[in-house]
Amino acid sequence: MLLSLPALHLQTSEYHPLFQLPHGRLGPWCSPSGSPAPLSCETGCGEGSWILVCRLLVPTQVSLLSMEEDIDTRKINNSFLRDHSYATEADIISTVEFNHTGELLATGDKGGRVVIFQREQESKNQVHRRGEYNVYSTFQSHEPEFDYLKSLEIEEKINKIRWLPQQNAAYFLLSTNDKTVKLWKVSERDKRPEGYNLKDEEGRLRDPATITTLRVPVLRPMDLMVEATPRRVFANAHTYHINSISVNSDYETYMSADDLRINLWNFEITNQSFNIVDIKPANMEELTEVITAAEFHPHHCNSFVYSSSKGTIRLCDMRASALCDRHSKFFEEPEDPSNRSFFSEIISSISDVKFSHSGRYIMTRDYLTVKVWDLNMENRPIETYQVHDYLRSKLCSLYENDCIFDKFECVWNGSDSVIMTGSYNNFFRMFDRNTKRDVTLEASRENSKPRAILKPRKVCVGGKRRKDEISVDSLDFSKKILHTAWHPSENIIAVAATNNLYIFQDKVN
Repeated sequence: MLLSLPALHLQTSEYHPLFQLPHGRLGPWCSPSGSPAPLSCETGCGEGSWILVCRLLVPTQVSLLSMEEDIDTRKINNSFLRDHSYATEADIISTVEFNHTGELLATGDKGGRVVIFQREQESKNQVHRRGEYNVYSTFQSHEPEFDYLKSLEIEEKINKIRWLPQQNAAYFLLSTNDKTVKLWKVSERDKRPEGYNLKDEEGRLRDPATITTLRVPVLRPMDLMVEATPRRVFANAHTYHINSISVNSDYETYMSADDLRINLWNFEITNQSFNIVDIKPANMEELTEVITAAEFHPHHCNSFVYSSSKGTIRLCDMRASALCDRHSKFFEEPEDPSNRSFFSEIISSISDVKFSHSGRYIMTRDYLTVKVWDLNMENRPIETYQVHDYLRSKLCSLYENDCIFDKFECVWNGSDSVIMTGSYNNFFRMFDRNTKRDVTLEASRENSKPRAILKPRKVCVGGKRRKDEISVDSLDFSKKILHTAWHPSENIIAVAATNNLYIFQDKVN
């Protein structure tokens, strides 16, 4: 039977692919356009340049709003709930994603819910309300299931959300759990039809003998209603757990990746997919690496990349072969033998890979670093940023408490000049590629007053600690920023911390 343990607290031996492969879960790697002006260090990573716009909580807490007076029930922001000890495992945010315009922000949680926040319309004209987001829609995307053939419980946790470009008044997004991808349509309705001939106003069928006149139905105004309806369900194509989905630039296809295979789907066909990558060995005992993330090129519909647990990245071209087991380019940085240790293989595993908006660069995140690769240079990255190098001496304890298997994500800003990724103690890091300056900021409930300026945080490794520094021994490893998102054209970021979603914006934005 499946071990009923929380996803973040599995036994260590279940994570490493060389130890065991229980129930289709392969080690720690199983899970889950604008062009603004370039950011300077003052607007991107400058000291004190980011302010808190609002703190949002999962809408399961909406009923508690009645505890406060004069609070709009559509707004779940600020710090009206001082203690989140009531938050359950299902409330933890597992993915964050802006849509292509940045007007909507979607989050998924471990309870299978998708919550969509909409930017305040008046914020475009009122500077003091710029960047503020409020609840737009919430719906249950996935339910827990049980595979009776494999005696496997399928979690409802949302692993990834991807938006499709808006073509009409409705919005479309893809959401996935470990096995099933769903296409959702989110639309608004502010009118209702009245005056049916065969039905009364309550929807009951009328007696045809009583119908003596013909009425023309009319549309009457009604309160705005946001509806989320599933349009497609793409299931039964993955043996292992889906960790990535990516929409192709042709907007007709998308791919879903699990630990050993990548499948290509057409949005109109739900009963079949095309396998484009398969790295499963004939003998599973010979398995040495798994797929950790995959993404399509932002402009070329034939190209995509996928990363592996060995710290390698493969660029594939679907024009060369239908089955892309043979890569076009192979990106790998040779390991320094002097730095070789027991943890080298684990910390080199890539947890996220992202194309830049221009399509020229690839960004990867492993446990300790963020690296930027040029598509024209395969032998080493052109930039390497240390996220939390002060944890290198604590890898043993991080291994024992399973934190070493955490999968951090990374994001670009709209102009590809600044990159952001998360760390522990609710810290998140920004690196300015132009000035090479970086900053550490904290998403903290204690400092969650709206418009509050974020002060840079510093970690003290040893010796005498200054007043504004925090000791590395005092870091809380249960608080971690795994999921972040950056507005596609403005300096607005979303940071997920447990069941809290923090929205920050540049002070001069």
